[in-house]
Amino acid sequence: MWELPVRQLHKQNGKPMTLYVKTKIWIENDDQELLFGKGKTELIELIEQEGSIAKAAEKIGMNYKKAWSHIKILQKNIAAELVLPQKGGGGSGGTGLTPAALQLARNYRRLQEDVESYANQRFNELFPADIPPAS
Repeated sequence: MWELPVRQLHKQNGKPMTLYVKTKIWIENDDQELLFGKGKTELIELIEQEGSIAKAAEKIGMNYKKAWSHIKILQKNIAAELVLPQKGGGGSGGTGLTPAALQLARNYRRLQEDVESYANQRFNELFPADIPPAS
């Protein structure tokens, strides 16, 4: 059986190079429309940290209108409220997250970690570090 010499890669100093599998996961609906992934999860997490959609959007380089559009599309597709307006002092307000939003972000992060863990485990099975050198 031919074996790929993937694990025989070395840095310029001659030491073995450690290789990892990286994955990118996103969730789509039946129409193959992107509902959420890393970016929208980061947006939700930043809304939680900042208490504001506008501030969260600014931190990731997105305008408020686009950020709010992402939230509305996601709410429509999962049939759950994700954000709650909060009244502040002096006419200012902010945005709070519902338990559904927090659970969505947590579960996405867990899924991403689980998939990467499995992918790296499987990579190590298929491409063991002790492949003998070609003769």
